[in-house]
Amino acid sequence: MKNILTVLMMVFAFSLAAPEVHAKKFGGSKSFGKSYKTAPQKQTPAAATPAKQGMSKKGMLGGMLGGLLVGGLIASMFGGAFEGFQFMDMIIMAGVAFLLFRLFKGMMQAKAASQQGSPQPASGPAFRQEAQPDATFNTASQGGFAGSSNDVPFNLPADFDLTSFLSGARSHYNTLQKAWNENDLETIQEYVSIELYNELRVQRKELEGEQHTEVMFLDVELVRAESTASLSQVSVKFNGRYRDGHEDVEADINEVWHLERDLTQEDAPWLITGIEQ
Repeated sequence: MKNILTVLMMVFAFSLAAPEVHAKKFGGSKSFGKSYKTAPQKQTPAAATPAKQGMSKKGMLGGMLGGLLVGGLIASMFGGAFEGFQFMDMIIMAGVAFLLFRLFKGMMQAKAASQQGSPQPASGPAFRQEAQPDATFNTASQGGFAGSSNDVPFNLPADFDLTSFLSGARSHYNTLQKAWNENDLETIQEYVSIELYNELRVQRKELEGEQHTEVMFLDVELVRAESTASLSQVSVKFNGRYRDGHEDVEADINEVWHLERDLTQEDAPWLITGIEQ
């Protein structure tokens, strides 16, 4: 009986220090399709920073509690005092540790949720960019532009509405996550190239049933852009955090989507041709 209780307490202690598992978001944690070099991320702090710090502190707390529990048990056994360490003492210690862990986790989740931006519902076809002949592109006046790099192209047509495009990208990210949760492959197919769709379909088959991943908050920025007479390409970087409501776990969003638009076709949509994690 003594050995069984010792093992149970050690398993509980180590579970506090174990890292969180990753929730299952759109595309999983793999990279698919085309890949391009992009500009460095903006130096201004991202909205995901507080959540990362909170997760780090939580992990530290879990490790400390786990270490104290395991250390106390080992010390008591080698000191010959284990017989005085009653079963109810173990239950109380485990309960206190668990309550502290849950309380701290709740505080971190509340802090992250307070920074959440309300996702806007997607409207219209995938990544539509209506032409605006009178508009003039100005990198200094439009938010979300990462800044050019010598070997990364930032060439956009004059009628490109960057602000609207990035707002739409954020909305479409939520739309695709919802479709991924519900295994709605028909909707996903409208947003991606044929090659990427085939890879994503295989990836989704590895997941069983409906998923429960929700986007908590999301920042979007343009990190690459190139245009020719027949083709426009852009790369969009997403930073944020998401949560699996079923498993009650959270993880960071840090990925780049590469999109293309065929300029030889009238009113052609932007299609995702690559996802880099």
